[in-house]
Amino acid sequence: MAGTRFLLAGIVLFVWSRSRGAPKPSRREWRNTAIVGGCLVFAGNGGVVWAEAMVPSGMAALLVAILPFWMVAIEWVRPGGRRPGLAVAIGLVVGLVGLVVLIGHPALHPGSPVTTSSGDGVRLIGAVVLMCSSLCWALGSIYSQHAVVPRSAILGTGMQMICGGGLLLLTASIRNEPMQLDLASVSARSIWGFVYLTTIGSLVGYTAYVWLLAHQPPSRVSTYAYVNPVVAVFLGWAFAGEALSLRTAIAAAIIVGAVAIITTARSSSPALERG
Repeated sequence: MAGTRFLLAGIVLFVWSRSRGAPKPSRREWRNTAIVGGCLVFAGNGGVVWAEAMVPSGMAALLVAILPFWMVAIEWVRPGGRRPGLAVAIGLVVGLVGLVVLIGHPALHPGSPVTTSSGDGVRLIGAVVLMCSSLCWALGSIYSQHAVVPRSAILGTGMQMICGGGLLLLTASIRNEPMQLDLASVSARSIWGFVYLTTIGSLVGYTAYVWLLAHQPPSRVSTYAYVNPVVAVFLGWAFAGEALSLRTAIAAAIIVGAVAIITTARSSSPALERG
């Protein structure tokens, strides 16, 4: 599903951009956009798609909120990067505390009554995959700002989604997922969900993110993590019947607070925004 929606959206953007005069991309641009698409669409989004079969959506969004932490770390260790200041370091510590509180949730541990039928501990694996997906998303985001990519943001976005969606479809084929699809069992709700994710999620949301990366520092773009976890937690509670415990609420407050400290500190320091 993820591979198909990104591939379709990518083809639409690519054809539309080329029809409006965007120059033909070079091999180097295809290579670089393939790397970005592999990090963002395949590893980043694909990891979240896979893990959300095991982890509730609200909790998944909280774990994905580690993204700004990866941004800080990569900015620190990359060539020419800058060491984070005291405020950022405090934010990292606070964020790690929040993650410890969150991962300590019973739903992430073996033996939990909500552990899925695929085996004990699978939810903990899902949590690890979500954090690794955030790392890949951060790597791709920062790489995209320094790599040679098409000048047309729409064309580049389409190429990223074509490459990332293609990798997702290839992986799905290796896992024999297409053979497990029963079209007769697909509900109207599922179809509308797919249409929504293809248009709003891929064509609008992902394109907006890539456009912002071309105009703003990655740390500033990652501020969407301010509200994502909170919105997801309450949407999961309101529409999916997911539990909203006091522990999850406390973890949400800690993580979002840490993200706010880190991003605000980085935004106030020009030296940390250079790249």
